Amino acid sequence: MSAPTHHDDRAARQAEVGAITQRAAIASVATATLLLGVKGFAAFHTGSVALLASLADSGLDLIASLTTLFGVRLAAQPADHDHRFGHGKAEALVALMQVALIAASALAICWRAIDQLLGAQPIEDIGFGIVASLVAIGATAILIAYQRHVIARTGSVAIRTDHLHYQSDLAINAAVMVALVLEQAMAWKGADALFGIGIAVWLLWGAWRGSTEAIDQLMDKEWPEAKRRRFVEVASRHPELKGLHDLRTRTSGATDFVQFHMWMDPNMTVAAAHDVVEDIERRLAAEFPGTEILIHIDPEGQVDHPGNPLVEADEIAKLRGSPA
Repeated sequence: MSAPTHHDDRAARQAEVGAITQRAAIASVATATLLLGVKGFAAFHTGSVALLASLADSGLDLIASLTTLFGVRLAAQPADHDHRFGHGKAEALVALMQVALIAASALAICWRAIDQLLGAQPIEDIGFGIVASLVAIGATAILIAYQRHVIARTGSVAIRTDHLHYQSDLAINAAVMVALVLEQAMAWKGADALFGIGIAVWLLWGAWRGSTEAIDQLMDKEWPEAKRRRFVEVASRHPELKGLHDLRTRTSGATDFVQFHMWMDPNMTVAAAHDVVEDIERRLAAEFPGTEILIHIDPEGQVDHPGNPLVEADEIAKLRGSPA
């Protein structure tokens, strides 16, 4: 039996990531369902706008979490005839859908809060609202801790976006309790509606932050410079690699893609060059697990696009601080 190759390791890594992100999405759906029921009961008994805003947020959390579950399941599907690079960008699309839902919720909450300010509807028994907020804080804190663990292992953009608005939920639930106490116990009329508006603004800010990474993935933005430099440094350790240029990187879902040209001895045989490429890929796979790598070999000194530093600049020379 032949030993597993780095290609087998990459497939196993992608399958593991898919399973982990799906479990995180299911946990998110379960949490959102619990909070929706608890907050719905409390909002009905108190009439609080701040609590209603939190309820609307949890309702959208449930929709977003269901969408995330669909997205990460689709993203985990292996490459097929029509999608040779896999389905990873489904995560970015799902993240943008979440952003749209959050933004719509925030605008609706603002409208309801302004109506509450003008109508000055009284708040009923705040006990239900405080208990609901405490339950929400506890459940959300547990989910956030689990999501943080999943993000560290997978880098999933869909789970990261889900994580962002559940983080905001902690502040929202705390704000609801403060608003209820100020409105009823301290007779600060309008506090509930003002806190509702504050929550809506917070949601809009979270939506803006959550959209940036998804858009970066859809636009195939390059890796951060530090990560690119580390990639070049690992590749440059091979003695047969004479230069590295036209490095292109991108991320799709939880999978990274890299392609580059490398200079090699023009007198090397095809078989020997193949072995070198395989060795470089193994070294890179050890440092960047799950990454799809495509290498093009050029004879040392070959210049395809003279005068184009974006393509021809030697990344190894740049790394070592010498002229490219």
